[in-house]
Amino acid sequence: MIEDQYTLPDGTWVERTTFAWTDLKYFLLWTVIITIIVVIIIVIVVAHFYAKKKVSKTITSTSEMIHTYMNGSKEATEVFPKQYSEISACMAQIKSTMQQHEHILKEEGIRKNDLITYLAHDLKTPLTSVIGYLSLLDEVPDMPQAQKEKYVHITLDKANRLEKLINEFFEITRYNLQQIILEKEMVDLYYMLIQMSDEFYPILASHGNTITLHAQEDLTVYADPTKLARVFNNILKNAIAYSYPNTDIQITAVKTEQEIRISVCNHGKTIPQQRLESIFEKFFRLDDARTTNTGGAGLGLAIAKEIVTLHGGTITATSENELTTFCVTLPVS
Repeated sequence: MIEDQYTLPDGTWVERTTFAWTDLKYFLLWTVIITIIVVIIIVIVVAHFYAKKKVSKTITSTSEMIHTYMNGSKEATEVFPKQYSEISACMAQIKSTMQQHEHILKEEGIRKNDLITYLAHDLKTPLTSVIGYLSLLDEVPDMPQAQKEKYVHITLDKANRLEKLINEFFEITRYNLQQIILEKEMVDLYYMLIQMSDEFYPILASHGNTITLHAQEDLTVYADPTKLARVFNNILKNAIAYSYPNTDIQITAVKTEQEIRISVCNHGKTIPQQRLESIFEKFFRLDDARTTNTGGAGLGLAIAKEIVTLHGGTITATSENELTTFCVTLPVS
């Protein structure tokens, strides 16, 4: 309110009171603005609270459904509602992959345990023979020379077999404890393949087999030479072990702009597709009978695959019409 006093022309004293509309308008305007701001803040806080509560509830519910599905035997569609179809499909894929890995690990464990049992049993036979023949030689010092040489030869053969079995035990232990670390340098792959072909000559000659190399001379690759030599050593040993006598093992190496492709092909019994799919798995053996010629820990090709994969390459196997081919690809750079 504003009080205004003044005198009329006839000398009369007048006092007038007027209302301050301008001040009132500003007061009301600020009151409305502040009220709106307060209301907005309250709405935001309440909305955030309920949204957070809803999200928390959704997360908890989803977590419970995932736990129920992953630890139960129900199908994903039985656990997750229709609005969770994407999560349902994703979890189904994850569970399927986990089950496959668990199955593979279980199979590897069974094969490993069986292998150790077989090796332990196989160790006893040559060891008993070695002790028996050495005892005989010790007890009969005047044994005829020819018979003595025969027994010494048999003992040496059994001792070599014993050494091979012990090495298989060490191979299993090394593979379980060892992490493969690459030490790369420029490697002349052409020279490596020639050298390895020559190194296998004594074994090849005893079976009447040969190796023919078809390769370009310019086969330089950035790799770990020791590990790469182990790859081809394992593949060639496998090819020789399962080749028919008096047959030729073909090694072909070709270089393109992006990769070097090395193939090892041998003539032998066709490997069934079902067994071919497991050939790079740990402790897998083609020869269930564990004969002396082909017996092994079943780690050679598994190690080869791991080394090739670490180099960024691939290794595959095909077998048809009594021709088995192992193919290794390595990136040029």
